Amino acid sequence: MTQDVPPGGARLTRKGFLRGLAVTGAGMALAQSPLLSGVAGAVAGTAKSAGGKGAPGDLAGHVNPFVGTAIQKDSPLAFGSQQAGNTQPGAVAPFGMVTWGPDTVANQPGGYSWADPSIRGFSLTHISGGGCDSLGDFPFMPFPGEVTSSPATTPERYASAFSHQAESASPGYYGVRLDNGTKAEFTATQRTGTGRFSYPGGTTASLLVDVSGSAAGASAAEVQVGRDTLSGWAESGMFCGADDLYRVYFWAEFDQPFKTSGTWSGDTVRPGGTKAACAAQNDGTDDKSGNSCLASPASAAGTGAAGCGAYVTFDGPAVEVRVGISFTSLAGARANLRAENHGSFEAQRARVRAEWNERLGAIRVEGGEPADLATFYTALYHCFLHPNVFSDASGEYSGFDGKTHRARSGHAQYANFSGWDVYRSQIQLLAMLAPRETSDMMQSMVNGYAQSGQLPKWSLANGEAYIMVGDPAAPILADAYAFGARDFDVRAAVDALVAQATKANGIRPGIEDFQRLGYLPADRTYEQYHYGAVSTSLEYNTADFAVAELARQTGDKRTAAAFDKRAQYWRKLFNPRTGYIQARNTDGSWAADFDPASPTNFVEGNATQYTWMVPFDVRGLFDALGGDEAVRARLDTFFTQLNAGMDKPYAWMGNEPNIPVPYLYAYAGAPYRTQEVVRRAMTELYTPEPGGLPGNDDLGTMSAWYVWSALGMFPQVPGRAELVLASPLFRAATVRLGSGRTIEVHAPHAARDVPYVQGLLVNGRRSTKPWLPAEFVHTGGKLDFSLASTPDRSWGSEPADAPPSFGVGGHGA
Repeated sequence: MTQDVPPGGARLTRKGFLRGLAVTGAGMALAQSPLLSGVAGAVAGTAKSAGGKGAPGDLAGHVNPFVGTAIQKDSPLAFGSQQAGNTQPGAVAPFGMVTWGPDTVANQPGGYSWADPSIRGFSLTHISGGGCDSLGDFPFMPFPGEVTSSPATTPERYASAFSHQAESASPGYYGVRLDNGTKAEFTATQRTGTGRFSYPGGTTASLLVDVSGSAAGASAAEVQVGRDTLSGWAESGMFCGADDLYRVYFWAEFDQPFKTSGTWSGDTVRPGGTKAACAAQNDGTDDKSGNSCLASPASAAGTGAAGCGAYVTFDGPAVEVRVGISFTSLAGARANLRAENHGSFEAQRARVRAEWNERLGAIRVEGGEPADLATFYTALYHCFLHPNVFSDASGEYSGFDGKTHRARSGHAQYANFSGWDVYRSQIQLLAMLAPRETSDMMQSMVNGYAQSGQLPKWSLANGEAYIMVGDPAAPILADAYAFGARDFDVRAAVDALVAQATKANGIRPGIEDFQRLGYLPADRTYEQYHYGAVSTSLEYNTADFAVAELARQTGDKRTAAAFDKRAQYWRKLFNPRTGYIQARNTDGSWAADFDPASPTNFVEGNATQYTWMVPFDVRGLFDALGGDEAVRARLDTFFTQLNAGMDKPYAWMGNEPNIPVPYLYAYAGAPYRTQEVVRRAMTELYTPEPGGLPGNDDLGTMSAWYVWSALGMFPQVPGRAELVLASPLFRAATVRLGSGRTIEVHAPHAARDVPYVQGLLVNGRRSTKPWLPAEFVHTGGKLDFSLASTPDRSWGSEPADAPPSFGVGGHGA
């Protein structure tokens, strides 16, 4: 949910970076209002989605894209503020390069805050669920009037209020009628978008395009005005204060010639102007990494920043524009438009909705309440938003080395890997449901190593931000392989993982000390790293286990054995006197002033929360904690609160490290408690309303947890495909595997308040094991659950029934 630091800069988490951003805009600072009651019904066009009343076969009708755009009531503070899901309700195709949607004046990652009643523009690119401002390139804004002052210095003049009753969103579509009298509608293909704007009679129909208006600011930008075209580019990046940069291009074609046009740069408006360019100066507007940047719309509106853009006017009251984008060139943006954008607005909208129905149809559930159907399919929708196609229709893309490359014929390059987050739930789901695309994502990571000497950690476009900690490429690659996405260069992946796990390359700070000591000492600091020694060490342990698993798949037993051993280094940080995993110094002494609820030496969490983070060797951890009975009591206390935040000794289910923890009861002889706690988290923390996510969605990670849990299963061990069981929320579910086979789940008595398993048939045979073997996700099969509203404490409780652990007792002990 958060992040760490870039090379040469003070490391920041995503939430920590946000803490320093003010909600600004000249004369229009807006505090977030309390979450509206009855939000689902308040959104015109989304009440149907939130109510789960999609037409038969139209699963997209269950999706509410506004879920996650508001702060959940009673959510905990993180870095001084509450966190929304930070999702984006704009028009987007599955894995689309383009997300054309609204950007509110009040700053919120994702671009849109439900609580803000004003929109400043509709940009072409967004990240959904991230923890920092990103993308938001090329906002378009309809305006009923003359452009007489520079939007760079008077942005409040061109923003407009709106109401939720006047907006609508569904998969592949967003529309709103603004209070200024204009109406804006958008739909999208993978690399292009189509927009429709209408204006009130008796006004000048103006449209503004702010080429320097990227969410995190821009270091340079340019726009060119033609007879009926606009084109340009922007350089941005700077994710969470990092020094990553990308360049993105757009080409826009209108359905009519411009009546008039002009440009602006800084505080100067040039009527009739056909070109504008702007570049940042080292004049105090630098971002936190030292990069010079133009003021971002979120943080410096109205300060006189040298932003630039173009405006055009039209004869008629309605106009349509088709836009292509590219991260390689202007010619690439234009070619993408030619390749993809065909037919009328309504025909495009119907096509992208059909694409979404095909994706959502990978899992068909039946028998749930309307709200649960909406929550489920909205979560599944969020899972298919990222990573994003990054190569042009021609296959060309800009690599991490800044050079133009070409993807394999028939394949695509992908970008935007939220590594620390997605390895815990989302990548496994994508690999199982969409192995072809997920294989391309994995090859994209391997390509990144060939171009830069690094596998992506938290990469935005073709730049590495070094955000968060650990080496998440290892579990991502191993997860994908384990769940069926195998069409990538696995040998090259293993070689790259071994190299960056043994030699300093910027991804694993302190790797020399880690290999020497078996942990990162709390009394040392490293480049790109200044806090979280325990969390980072545990992430290295998980990554090493994943390296071993992937090496084993290639027959490399020697590498597997070496990294199996390294994965056990977690034991060096377990203090038997306190019963916690905690920080040590270089000399082996325990760090002073230990407090199990303190975030010191941890990343977004504390010792109480992180002591559970040994997902591959659960049995070893439980033995260290005193055995199953002691663990059950400790887990019971831990789940007294479900979403406590980072500085309390309870669960924080709104953040990634704790989302696997409810499933640990199954290892401790109490699977009924897994069933109970998982269901509590699902029904208390997830809803089909704007405040329906317990924290940042982190590019689909939290949503994927919900999807897995609603099916009654979870991929507990990074790099392996065993599934630990809870209980299904729906009476029936059919999961269409990428192999063409299916997983059929039947639970005729399933309901929100019926979570307890009384019995299970696996392919017709009685089973008392609260887990499924790894081959199940490949072969498919049938699960028949008998459920009740009261627990059966004996089912799955025998030690022989527990899911496998992978520790010093042997692989799979």
